[in-house]
Amino acid sequence: MGNKEERTVKTMNIFERYLTLWVLLCIGAGILLGRVAPNFAATLDAFAIYVKGAPVISIPIAVCLFFMMYPIMVKIDFAEVIKAGKSGKPVALTLFLNWAVKPFTMYGIAILFLGIIFKTFIGADAVDLVKIPFGLDLPVGAEHGAGVVVMHEGVKMLQVPLWRSYLAGAILLGIAPCTAMVLVWGYLARGNDGLTLVMVAINSLTMLVLYGILGGFLLGVGRLPVPWQALLLSIAIYVALPLVAGYFSRKWIIKAKGENWFKEKFLHILTPITIVALLITLVLLFSFKGDVISGNPLTILWIAIPLFIQTNLIFWLGYFLARLIKLPYEYAAPSAMIGASNHFEVAIATATMLFGLASGAALATVVGVLIEVPVMLMLVGICKRTTHWFPAVKAE
Repeated sequence: MGNKEERTVKTMNIFERYLTLWVLLCIGAGILLGRVAPNFAATLDAFAIYVKGAPVISIPIAVCLFFMMYPIMVKIDFAEVIKAGKSGKPVALTLFLNWAVKPFTMYGIAILFLGIIFKTFIGADAVDLVKIPFGLDLPVGAEHGAGVVVMHEGVKMLQVPLWRSYLAGAILLGIAPCTAMVLVWGYLARGNDGLTLVMVAINSLTMLVLYGILGGFLLGVGRLPVPWQALLLSIAIYVALPLVAGYFSRKWIIKAKGENWFKEKFLHILTPITIVALLITLVLLFSFKGDVISGNPLTILWIAIPLFIQTNLIFWLGYFLARLIKLPYEYAAPSAMIGASNHFEVAIATATMLFGLASGAALATVVGVLIEVPVMLMLVGICKRTTHWFPAVKAE
């Protein structure tokens, strides 16, 4: 299967190779923008779709996030899904890690570090203002989960403990298995490209069902309950819409221009769009969060530590299980890395829609972007040095 697939990623382009640097630059640019033009991002974010007087979907952010997701989805050849049966064990392993293990370990690790170990450093009494959950009309002073409804600049907001807002972002990362950059990691680790593409397609389809279910459950357990319709709306806008657009536009373009033109020309043009849209979103987000970061510059570290531990835990668990069930290396490496890496585009989109661009939840999802490249490159290096742990023959 891998020999028949055209290599999706020949090498990491400048955006992917230096993604951590770009994110750091966006942090600086966003903080500077927040100081120089404090109302700029808020004005853009005010262009929104409102329901019962509450902003539900920020139109500028929704546009950015669509262009983050569409280039990913249009690359997927869903015909490959039917071939997944030939690779039953790696597919089953990845689905098990992504949906039966990863969301719950992320929740537990985030609670331990953000809610206990680092709670004092974050600020035991520090609070965050997030959107009132979509569809709820609560009076000022009403309690909802761990929060209280307050009036802020003429808009009802939910005041919650800051660490719980970070927890919400960690949860949204934990239930978002990677479907984009994993194509890069799999290629660099010399994994099976065909299997990686199959898992991208399967994860995209699975997210349509399980992302909302697990997200609603774990956010509720974390005392940040979100109505199901809000999560379903988020999935519809940020996963289903670009998924459908990618599927039909792929078919139309290939039919009109041919597969070679699609792969050599069209995908080449799209390559930087996801990262550019992501970086624009980050500048806007950090223009809101400058005061938090300036007042507590170690904030990003407190969030990054549990995310780093989670990434390594899932990778090593997947890698160990792959060895246990005797997968060949070219299947074991991408199977472990798909679970370890996060679909931060969807996590950022969902956090922004559910809690707001200025929320701690949105900031926590951005930290996932910040550590993604260096940590995953470290794991790629580990994979390449441990190929001898696995059998050379392909699994049937």
